[in-house]
Amino acid sequence: QMELEALRSIYEGDMCFRELSPVSFQYRIGESGDPKAFLIEVSWPETYPQTAPVISMDAFFNNTISSAIKRSIMDKLMVEVEANLGTAMTYTLFEYAKDNKELLMENQPVNTVTSVSNSIAIGTPAVSASKKKDKKEQLSKTQKRKLADKTDNKGELPRGWNWVDVIK
Repeated sequence: QMELEALRSIYEGDMCFRELSPVSFQYRIGESGDPKAFLIEVSWPETYPQTAPVISMDAFFNNTISSAIKRSIMDKLMVEVEANLGTAMTYTLFEYAKDNKELLMENQPVNTVTSVSNSIAIGTPAVSASKKKDKKEQLSKTQKRKLADKTDNKGELPRGWNWVDVIK
């Protein structure tokens, strides 16, 4: 109960922390746009903190991370769990993951869907855009004459051309 209150007060207003239930929490390590960001879910069993919490990385947010990297992160977090067994450790696990994010994700390849689609789209549209020039609208002689009559010598409409005549 005390750890629950402590977590709520520490992470109040933190957009990375999410309380799923009074015994289950999620924490996003890294910014949401970061390709090396990942999500850790910690659930407390009935006998926590004497027994290890259940740590999961099965969230949809982690789909881009390879299973080997997930296993590596889980192994390193389990070492921390063993070191802190018998004490409240949820905050410690989240902070360990935040502090060692680069170490935990060092072997994760950075390939995002947007960079792949950008590299594909670069080749052909640039060539076709230069070949195709925008056609100007062709005006007839009478249309040009009417336009010239409406405008002054600079090509601008006279002041008040669209004003409403209230007196009539």
